[in-house]
This record gives sequence, C-alpha cells and structure tokens, in this order.
Amino acid sequence: MRVHAYAAPAAAEPLTPTIIERRDVGPDDVLIEVKYAGICHSDIHTVNGDWGPQSYPLVPGHEIVGIVAEVGADVTRHRVGDRVGVGCMVNSCGQCANCRRGDEQYCLDGSVPTYGGVDRDGTITQGGYSTHVVVDAGFVLSMPEGLDLAAAAPLLCAGITTYSPLRRWGAGPGKKVAVVGLGGLGHMAVKLGHAMGAEVTVLSQSLKKQEDGLRLGAAHYHATSDPDTFQRLAGNFDLIVNTVSAPVDVDAYLGLLAVDGTLVNVGAPPEPLSLNVFSLISARRSYAGSMIGGIAQTQEMLDFCAEHGIGADIELIAAEQINDAYQRVLASDVRYRFVIDTATLG
Repeated sequence: MRVHAYAAPAAAEPLTPTIIERRDVGPDDVLIEVKYAGICHSDIHTVNGDWGPQSYPLVPGHEIVGIVAEVGADVTRHRVGDRVGVGCMVNSCGQCANCRRGDEQYCLDGSVPTYGGVDRDGTITQGGYSTHVVVDAGFVLSMPEGLDLAAAAPLLCAGITTYSPLRRWGAGPGKKVAVVGLGGLGHMAVKLGHAMGAEVTVLSQSLKKQEDGLRLGAAHYHATSDPDTFQRLAGNFDLIVNTVSAPVDVDAYLGLLAVDGTLVNVGAPPEPLSLNVFSLISARRSYAGSMIGGIAQTQEMLDFCAEHGIGADIELIAAEQINDAYQRVLASDVRYRFVIDTATLG
C-alpha cells in the first residue's frame, strides 16, 4: 500500500514529502488511518543521527493516533472504526522474561522501534508522519472516548515516559516529587504527578514558565539558575524526574533528595553524564533511568488520563510546518508539544 509521508532524506537534512510502501495487512496486523502524529525531541535526535547512523529516507513519528481501517483475520482486540494509538515500539520477541513480564520495551532480543528499526520481517520501520501505518495488533493501544485525539497523541511517548517512573517510584499522596524541565516531557510529568496526589515542584532554569507550571498542577516552582535553590531545597524530595535532554550537574540534583530518594533520568542527552559516588552513599540515594512503559502500562496510562481529563498542551500544525517546528523545538519555543494534522500530508 502506497501512502503519503514526510521523510528525512539524509542526516540533518530538512524533511520532505514522499511516498512510502506499507506492508499488506497480515492476519495479526491492524491498518490505521493516522489522524495525528506528535513531534518528539527524539525524532530530531534520530533523524540527525545523534544517536547513531540511520537508514534513510526515514519517516519519524512515534506518537500516533488514528482510526482502524482494516484488521487481519486473527485480530480480536480491535475493530474497524476503533480509536487507537501506537507509541514508541511496534514489536518485540514476546518470549523473553521481560516480554512475558509486560516490559516489552526492555525486550532482551531488542524491541522494534516504530521507526528506524528492523522489524521481524526484515524491513525498516517507518513512523507516523504518514497517512497510514500497519502495526502488529499486540502493539496497538485503545484510545478511551474521553480523550481528545490530537491532545492524546503525545501521551504515547511523553505521557508514558513520565507516567512509568512516577508509578515505579511511588508518586502519590505524601510524596514530594520534583520535575526538572518544563517541556514536552516535563509538562506531562507535572500533570500526571499532580493527578496521582503528589506534591509537585518544577525545577527550571528560569521562572519564565512559572505561571504555566502552577497552572499545570505544580505546587512550587524554582529557578535552578539561582544557586540558592540547591541550598534551600537540599534533602527535600522523595523523587526527582529529570526530563531534559542536555547535560546537568547530577551531584547537585542528587543533593536535593531525601534519604532513600531517587533521581530518575528520562531525558536522553547524547553526552555522557558523571557523578561522585558520595552523592549516593551519603544518604542511601539512588540514580536510575527509565524508558517508556510496556503495552499494558501504556494502556493503564491512557485510561488514567481519560479518568482525570489529562491531555498534552499542544500546537496543531500542518505538514509543511514540520521543519519549522523542529527548529522551534531546538529553541525551546513550544508549549508544549507540536502535533501534525496528517490530513495535510496528502
């Protein structure tokens, strides 16, 4: 099936309109008419080759929502006309201990990313900046009726990337949670942490987004450019979720944790980070990393967001604005997620 898409022709080159071939719908597949696709900072890192060489042309996009257009003969979970979503992975081995536990994102054989990966049939996956996508039914999420589709698209990456560590490290009533950075990931972490009942604090370079942070659910907002911040808040937090994809002073943030507190990185800077081990052992602190969640947890997150009326704050754009949107993401000029109206691709 030939479909319209936007692709990067080579590393660091502007995305251009193209036609790609989607595989035929197999017995376990779902054909989705894509309605909206979010733009994630990971898209930019990937197409620029920041995280390693890619196979070009490459169609990005792993925040995908749409309508089921066709299902394979053996598919029972989804029907034509259903509202569905696809996140950051489209396959895994299904057999290893991690997959059986519901952690397909940590598949020991390597989960298959929605774009730029090698699928089980040997083809290179192409993402959601396209009018249609064919995905194994086991990796297709149901979108609750209470969610606006456009605002729900970023939940498939930004939402689950922050929901997973918040759940894993027990964000809830009586817990103090700090969110480093108020961008695409950070604004979702604030909304989700607040909805879980935690006392949320935003730690941002400046106070320019303070009004937004408080509106989104933060109880407190501090500027990390103020050196007094790290002294005033020392030993204060049970959990810190670092959402920024740039180098930070890990030791300084570890110093903000209470005994048994955890600093979790979900942002993925291309440069290595370093720390002094005494920042950990001085208060039995932990430093961790987290990716997305598994399929079951992602569905749990979507249901949670529908129950609490949570969607991303978005700016809806046409396909011809994608390259400008990339530049604005790099300049931190978006509040807080660009979403492509895929009706403009054709």
